[in-house]
Amino acid sequence: MEFTIKQEGGFKYIDEGQGEILLLLHGLFGALSNWEEVISTFSKNYRVVIPMMPIYEMPLKESSVEGLVKYIEGFVAFKNLTGLTLLGNSLGGHIGLIYALNNGENVVRMVLTGSSGLFEDSMGGSFPKRGNYEYIKERVVYTFYDPLAATKELIDEVFEITNNNQKCLRIINIARSAQRHNLKKDLPKIEIPTLLIWGLNDTITPPEVAHEFMRLLPNAELRFIDKCCHAPMMEHPVKFNEHLAKFLKDTQAVYVS
Repeated sequence: MEFTIKQEGGFKYIDEGQGEILLLLHGLFGALSNWEEVISTFSKNYRVVIPMMPIYEMPLKESSVEGLVKYIEGFVAFKNLTGLTLLGNSLGGHIGLIYALNNGENVVRMVLTGSSGLFEDSMGGSFPKRGNYEYIKERVVYTFYDPLAATKELIDEVFEITNNNQKCLRIINIARSAQRHNLKKDLPKIEIPTLLIWGLNDTITPPEVAHEFMRLLPNAELRFIDKCCHAPMMEHPVKFNEHLAKFLKDTQAVYVS
């Protein structure tokens, strides 16, 4: 399914459908393809918005979790988006959590999948090695339960990113800032309904991380997906969407209150 990327006010974004707003936040190596099934399924009844975070283009001094949160805050203000349901994968979950802490009045519920913020095994334990295709291939495969999910197209895309010196510096800055910005003490402040959808075989943010999020978030529920790693919405889109649809239905009263 083809989606139109809009450009306005210095922002690039997807904006599909009408109704309650689902704001989707991608991860460090995320792309629109990560959320394709979510967009096509939920844009029939919701307004699905995906800001394209300038991970590889933002000024080097601003390349951090805090810089990306400011970018999302600017985008939300520019588009005058209110009553948000935030969905975040990996780094996107981390950014969504900080956004919710800073802007609690504008977030009604949240969905986290493979989120950083407590612990993550970044790139399988080390930062990207430039110019080593086999290493990059190994690291991309590491993020999926089924090795075949790591397509050559995806591996080539990540290799191109990590083989660019300026992009690689930004990735390292953001990854390090994410590891420094631990949210353990702040999570109990987030009282909105939160759904945790986690791969039972996640190697980047293992299942114990999901259990810790569950323990620390006052109003959270946890759903595991078997034979699934770090990107459930890509690896098991049908099961992911089933969990998401039920959560949205069950928390509808919260949205309209």
